[in-house]
Amino acid sequence: MITVKQMLEEKGHQVWTVSPDSTVYEALKIMADREIGALIVVEGGQVVGVISERDYARKVVLKGKSSLETPVKEIMTTQIYFVNPECTAEECMALMTEKRIRHLPVIEENKLIGVISIGDVVKSVITSQKITIEHLQNYIMGKYQ
Repeated sequence: MITVKQMLEEKGHQVWTVSPDSTVYEALKIMADREIGALIVVEGGQVVGVISERDYARKVVLKGKSSLETPVKEIMTTQIYFVNPECTAEECMALMTEKRIRHLPVIEENKLIGVISIGDVVKSVITSQKITIEHLQNYIMGKYQ
């Protein structure tokens, strides 16, 4: 079973953050430059929200607001779900599916140590399934004796 810790070891612990007072445009610029779909919103060292491309599309574009003038705090998602490094990929997938979210901040000892995306989770589940299939094929073919 692949854990969040293992996923972070593979992808890295880099977390891109933004202030709630930053403009949506500034947040979008960071996302575009870093080729990521979301940023963690941090204020005073604490996670206070997540802003994603989805938030932008639904809460700025569709409402006719300006990304140059709208602060992140007006559109960020404030209902945040966290995971710890010991959580499994399957637990993350279940949480993401149930809550209809695509990004999970990873917290260890009250410190933000990474972010897991739905893409990271799917990749790890596929890898795990490939390994299981390979072991089963080897067993069936008699390679384990």
